[in-house]
Amino acid sequence: MRNKPRIRFKGFAEDWEQCKLGNLGTLKNGMNFSKEAMGKGYPFINLQNIFGSNVIDLTKLEKAEATDSQLKDYNLQKGDVLFVRSSVKLEGVGEAALISEDLKDTTFSGFIIRFRDNYGLDYNFKRFIFITVLIRNQIMSQATNSANKNISQSVLNNLYLFIPTKDEQSKIGLIFSKLDKCITLHQRKLEKLKLAKKALLQKLFPKNGSQFPEIRFKGFTDAWEQCKFSDITYLSGIKNKENKPYESYSISNEFGFIPQDEQFENGGTMKTADKSMYYIVSQNSFAYNPARINVGSIGYYDKPDNVIVSSLYEVFKTTDIVSDKFLWHWFKSNQFNRLIEKYQEGGVRLYFYYDKLCKGTIELPTINEQNKISNLLDDLDMYITLHQRKLDKLQEVKKGLLQKMFV
Repeated sequence: MRNKPRIRFKGFAEDWEQCKLGNLGTLKNGMNFSKEAMGKGYPFINLQNIFGSNVIDLTKLEKAEATDSQLKDYNLQKGDVLFVRSSVKLEGVGEAALISEDLKDTTFSGFIIRFRDNYGLDYNFKRFIFITVLIRNQIMSQATNSANKNISQSVLNNLYLFIPTKDEQSKIGLIFSKLDKCITLHQRKLEKLKLAKKALLQKLFPKNGSQFPEIRFKGFTDAWEQCKFSDITYLSGIKNKENKPYESYSISNEFGFIPQDEQFENGGTMKTADKSMYYIVSQNSFAYNPARINVGSIGYYDKPDNVIVSSLYEVFKTTDIVSDKFLWHWFKSNQFNRLIEKYQEGGVRLYFYYDKLCKGTIELPTINEQNKISNLLDDLDMYITLHQRKLDKLQEVKKGLLQKMFV
């Protein structure tokens, strides 16, 4: 096996040393808490504090009672690595996160295994080595099945890993630490933009029967007009009776219209199905799944080429008194969610068909004001998309470096 990484800092050429984790430190299972002990006492670290993070967020710890002896035996120090011992999903088993400081009177759950390094591994190096492909593959391939996916101390003891000199560890840990900080900053910016949009959606549209929104563009003062959806929309889905080979689309709550080849393995059921009963969707159409509209599965199609969707979907267009872009943003607002809640019907599964939409109303300003609002929200969506792409790119860079800077 290769014992040198593909990318290295200048000045380092030595082979990395192959070690077993058990030779680098000690392992200890956490303590089990009774239901009566929970919610009071001392801070403790649970599975949820580890998932999705390589450093424990110490501001989100729960509490449980512990004796003086337990506080001593299950103590936590800076640099301790906590592994998830048991997880419902295979991807979760063996996830690892570091303790960032010495913790007084803090313990950890029995679903966790603590690794305490006595080899002197670099702190930041430890943050990242346990998420490399080499380590993750070993853990997941040896996880056992019961009600959950589990790993044991024996598995962790026998994990083999490659370790460079402490100087090289430090340099590698530092670059990944800086990359993580950059990713975190972009995540925060993205979240702020999303929160800004959410706030604008609440304030740019009237609510609670009002005819005036909380904030408006300069020069607009007239009351908004209440309109029925039956007056501003109409069904436009036409059956594909000639069974033309239009591309099959579905609608996702995240991306709206999406080709079935991209959403489902092997193209989904529509790839080989008779398409004569499906609806043709033409340019400037809305469509949604009546059974999934409550989770945001609605889309707007603005491309020139016709596509088809399942006959289970509702397909409609708008009249001239409403801007499609304005309506698209309104469909992402709380007002539309309340409309769905008011008129959806069913037993185990709730449905919101087009005839129920037509029972609802919407407040509309002039087309000019509609365009101002939709342009603002379009710009905000563009910034959100750009930040998401930057974040995705940074995460791809990190993934690539993890593969090339570790053995």
